[in-house]
Amino acid sequence: MRILLDTHSFLWFVLGDSKLSATARHEIESPSNEKLISPVAYWEIAIKISIGKYTLPMPFEQFMRKAIDDNGFEILSIQPKHTAAITNLPFHHRDPFDRMLIGQAMVEGIGVVSGDSAFDAYPVTRIW
Repeated sequence: MRILLDTHSFLWFVLGDSKLSATARHEIESPSNEKLISPVAYWEIAIKISIGKYTLPMPFEQFMRKAIDDNGFEILSIQPKHTAAITNLPFHHRDPFDRMLIGQAMVEGIGVVSGDSAFDAYPVTRIW
């Protein structure tokens, strides 16, 4: 199964945070799953660091490289077809980062690992 991690799920998994659900952790750790990260996730993290809302235990680039490589994550690049999907997306969720993840998940037909129940208003499978 292919799964796309929301930003908080990615961070909680990498940092070993207990806020990540057992189901989400199991799916991320499953060797049979292809684990995907969108540029949206590391873009959101960078923005939060730049405005002082978040800090990492090491420099950003080093953290991201290590987090992605050490955990076998693959980057799901943003394609025009993904952005096209959000042009008609209802505004159940207004966060632009999450809307892009929803668009990617819809087009790719993949589940999203997220604790955000607002994803449930869209035709995607939320894994939590």
